[in-house]
Amino acid sequence: MQITLTNSGKRFNREWIFRGMDFVFFSGKSYAITGANGSGKSTLLQVLAGALMHSEGKIIYSAENNIRISEEAAYQNISIAAPYLDLIEEMTGTEFLQFHSTFKKLSKTIPDILSTVGLHEAAYKQIRYYSSGMKQRLKLAQAFFSVTSVLLLDEPTTNLDIPGINLYKELIQNYSKNRLVIVCSNDKNEYDFCETVIPIEDYK
Repeated sequence: MQITLTNSGKRFNREWIFRGMDFVFFSGKSYAITGANGSGKSTLLQVLAGALMHSEGKIIYSAENNIRISEEAAYQNISIAAPYLDLIEEMTGTEFLQFHSTFKKLSKTIPDILSTVGLHEAAYKQIRYYSSGMKQRLKLAQAFFSVTSVLLLDEPTTNLDIPGINLYKELIQNYSKNRLVIVCSNDKNEYDFCETVIPIEDYK
């Protein structure tokens, strides 16, 4: 899926977070959105995901044959992992992925997914008892293993230790091919694979 922004902007009250953005995110390419803390990286990512409505301009989702995709249908093609997205802590890891699979198809079985991200021993433990790093692994799992053409990652190694960071890099290498990947980060280790870097300050 391709995402095209035309003179797009977002503001809260009178403050513009970004504006005048003309950019095309191409299918199968990888992009990094960089900028200081509080500069608006996460806001832009949420606008791209359709979670926030833009304040001006246009955002068009389209297939590779340039056929336009509605915002409702685009949701089915987008997965996201971000620190501000909550998990359902009363559920176990298995139950959470089962619930998630009712919205988006998964590319592996749930036991395989949990094993891949190192959570197989906690498969039937309530998420409330997960460490912050385990929760981040689960967030990455639901994003990477959803059958989607767009992968949005906001500070993807938040709360991860060295093995967790290595896992993230393995997920990128093995499960992001042929997808549109957009990473919001100030840590080059999170986006060193990206082909294009977009400083959010360029759109202030």
